[in-house]
Amino acid sequence: MQVRVYYEDTDFSGIVYHANYLRFMERGRTNYLRLLGADQSALFAEAESEAPGFAFVVRAMQLDFLKPAKMDDLLEIITRPVEVKGASITMHQEIRRGELLLLEARVKVAFVSGGRARPIPLPLRVAMKADQ
Repeated sequence: MQVRVYYEDTDFSGIVYHANYLRFMERGRTNYLRLLGADQSALFAEAESEAPGFAFVVRAMQLDFLKPAKMDDLLEIITRPVEVKGASITMHQEIRRGELLLLEARVKVAFVSGGRARPIPLPLRVAMKADQ
């Protein structure tokens, strides 16, 4: 998935403000689900019927900022699952400008309802395991 860096994404020196990488990565994870063929509206409706008040929450995140992105850069957000468990998914994400690796991250996302971990809906879990 590609993201263009705009003025609003940068600090006063024209370099991407560190917190904005999190927004880019969130878009990458959402787009990854779309590319898997997940009908997100149906997925959320099914999850809501099984576990009212559900949410996907970021449980842990490890980031390695290697090089800065700058205003007007075209970035590639790469997302892939590395571990799929019953109630959590760990993903590897990269942000690149062309071939240059700018950021590498490991993100653990948990599925919760009522403040407790719940099993990830089976169709999504199966699709992600197949993509490992």
